[in-house]
Amino acid sequence: MKKPERHVFICGSFRGNGESRGVCEKKDGHSLLAYLEGELSDRGMDGYMVSSCGCLKACGEGPILVRYPEGQWYGHLNEGRIDAILDAWSDDDDAVQLQIS
Repeated sequence: MKKPERHVFICGSFRGNGESRGVCEKKDGHSLLAYLEGELSDRGMDGYMVSSCGCLKACGEGPILVRYPEGQWYGHLNEGRIDAILDAWSDDDDAVQLQIS
């Protein structure tokens, strides 16, 4: 496997005991993971790896994604917001206006 240039994590709301519960899970964060992977592929945005992760502890902003190595956090995800983020990334823009703090 080639090491990715960037790694995107989408909160899966997993807790320490392995249970998936929380805002990101309730707002269907898992389907957004598949959507993000498909959009990256369709847009030819190579160099990204997408993974689900445990709870990111930002439930008030969920669903959440984090892009590394930049350490950028984006919240309130839906397909339209993901499209806007990817549009910005493809233009080498960090989509600061869509980031959460």
